[in-house]
Amino acid sequence: MIDLQHIRNFSIVAHIDHGKSTLADRLMQLTGTVNEREMKEQLLDSMDIERERGITIKANTVRIEYLARDGEDYILNLIDTPGHVDFTYEVSRSMHAVEGSILVVDASQGVEAQTLANVYQAIEANHEIIPVINKIDLPAADIGRVKNEIENVIGIDATDAIEVSAKTGEGVETLLEAIIDQLPPPKGQLTSPLKAMLVDSWYDAFLGVIVLVRMIDGVLKKGDRIRMMSTGAVYPIDRIGVFRPDMQECEHLYPGEIGFLTASIKRVSDTRVGDTITHERKGCEQPVAGLKPSQPVVFCGLFPTDNDDFENLRNAITKVALNDASFSSETESSTALGFGFRCGFLGLLHMEVVRERLEREHNLDLITTAPSVIYHVHLHKGAMKEIYNPADLPDAETIRMIEEPRIDATILTPEEYLGSVMRLCHERRGVQKEMSIVGSRAMVVYDLPLNEVVFDFYDRLKSVSQGYASFDYVMTGYQPDQLVKLQILVNGESVDALSLMVHRSQAESRGRILCEKLKELIPRHLFKVPIQAAIGGRIVARETIAALRKDVTAKCYGGDVTRKRKLLEKQKEGKKRMRQFGRVEIPQRAFINALRIDSH
Repeated sequence: MIDLQHIRNFSIVAHIDHGKSTLADRLMQLTGTVNEREMKEQLLDSMDIERERGITIKANTVRIEYLARDGEDYILNLIDTPGHVDFTYEVSRSMHAVEGSILVVDASQGVEAQTLANVYQAIEANHEIIPVINKIDLPAADIGRVKNEIENVIGIDATDAIEVSAKTGEGVETLLEAIIDQLPPPKGQLTSPLKAMLVDSWYDAFLGVIVLVRMIDGVLKKGDRIRMMSTGAVYPIDRIGVFRPDMQECEHLYPGEIGFLTASIKRVSDTRVGDTITHERKGCEQPVAGLKPSQPVVFCGLFPTDNDDFENLRNAITKVALNDASFSSETESSTALGFGFRCGFLGLLHMEVVRERLEREHNLDLITTAPSVIYHVHLHKGAMKEIYNPADLPDAETIRMIEEPRIDATILTPEEYLGSVMRLCHERRGVQKEMSIVGSRAMVVYDLPLNEVVFDFYDRLKSVSQGYASFDYVMTGYQPDQLVKLQILVNGESVDALSLMVHRSQAESRGRILCEKLKELIPRHLFKVPIQAAIGGRIVARETIAALRKDVTAKCYGGDVTRKRKLLEKQKEGKKRMRQFGRVEIPQRAFINALRIDSH
């Protein structure tokens, strides 16, 4: 057994692209955890999407053995967490598995919005925090300014912040010693009944569900029969081990350690994140203080382009859900798109990543409908309905009021872009709550409707600030507003996949833009195709796609002009019938491209 005083459990937190994964690489390289032959960039980012995009999506763990300057051997359990706003759930559950955090801040960019969000999660989890200033080798590095920002914006003493370059390895040895000296060892009792926290789980085709556990009390060994306290399910353990960073089996896991177990678990419903694992007999009485389950905030429909692929999509979604506890889904049908799934995500990047995984890993071709949020619809009869899909909205006469979700958005931007950022927030119905200036940078907090943020707010923010602004948000609750359902009618038929919830003041302009966009995207047919935007029974915008003219007189050489006229009259009658019965083919790219509106 390892002495608890010689274990340190910590996570690395930072804004996206501030060097967390590179720092994790250097820590593994310097301690000899990975030899030079196996070393590669972003070693802990195992998914292809993570490596291509240069971002961390799943929190990953590794056990590092380190011989400190005091001559003692230490075990360092490191969790590398995501930095993007959509993956804060991954960050929060990692926080509950460790006692300390390394806060990484870029020496040139300074404190960003997600730096704040992640460090506050660490503070809430009562972590000891070591501030680290990374990328000190950059010509634009300004260490004095960044230390000042850490103190003024976050409120942490940065006098002794450790200066490192994760790229070159400079200062990493000093950081390792600081981890030993400044972070507390874990607590736990070897003789107490088994108590372990389920931190994460994912599916492996050969081993079934692999469970990442943080040991709190007791001992876990191969062959033990364990019980999940929230579900009561009992399993015999097949294997246990640790990550170095590859899976390495061992005989026991002791208090304070982070490792994995497999127990022929086949259903993800039996492995709830934050659950407590104990022995079937003589188990612990009190579970670990659980994590709040993740709440999806963005919803969209996923439909196969070929309806025959519906069962393949169902199987693919089941497998992705095994690896992603924050992804939810339920079946739905659409008159335009057939059978599919209404899926819930933590944000747009999360949605994009899940869709890409479904298409790549399961060879599917998917149509994604417009993202929407949950609305609270209060009816005159007193009932309240949660509406995920605008197409499901009840009749307007039955609705007393509609409440929409609101967020507090924190935006950090260089001062010269502050005006553009504030203009964007006001255009999106935002209300300013706070503003402060630190050096040459401004921090503003806006109360914004979530449905104005979910589609292209992040892209627009990056555009108006030339890429320098950063953004983070927290949900604050629901507020009533003048919201209406904007329906799109193509050839007189409602296309529910293009239904949108919009503010009444923006309905006409949004409808006009949508109709113009669809006119470009829908190919011409042999008959006129009207495209209309409607609120209830009132048409607020219209465009018409002209009919393709087929030359029916091409084979008519010479002769009386009445022959030509007869053919043209016949064509006219045919087009009338086609307009009446003709079905308009809408290409799949139209569904998403039509909604990428830059209305300002």
